[in-house]
Amino acid sequence: MNYDWNEKPELNITPLVDVMLVLLVVLMVIAPNIIFEENIKLPQGSTTEQLSKIPPVHITIDKEGSIKVNKKNYLLNAFTDNFFLYAKKLDKKATVLISADKRLDYGVVMSVLAAVKQAGFSEVSLATNG
Repeated sequence: MNYDWNEKPELNITPLVDVMLVLLVVLMVIAPNIIFEENIKLPQGSTTEQLSKIPPVHITIDKEGSIKVNKKNYLLNAFTDNFFLYAKKLDKKATVLISADKRLDYGVVMSVLAAVKQAGFSEVSLATNG
């Protein structure tokens, strides 16, 4: 048996491509029909208890230092005592949103935040632009 060393081997990949295309078509046809289902038991909700929406408390501090709480104006130096008296009429579960001018001193905003915390509010947010 003589072997011709100058002969180049041929690689025919046409059958391989045909088989791969058939498998791809089968996968594309079957994939939308595959449904993964997990049976879980959800707890029953209470139909007797209604959730009430608590209105939030908006606190706005402008660059001069005047503070507005839900359309009521307060001075900065007497805010802690006045807000403590005003907060007795409010629900302590309400969300408090503090908006302050960015040119204010950080200590002013933190003193208002401390007064809100001392009044008994636990959900306090600082508003930002963006």
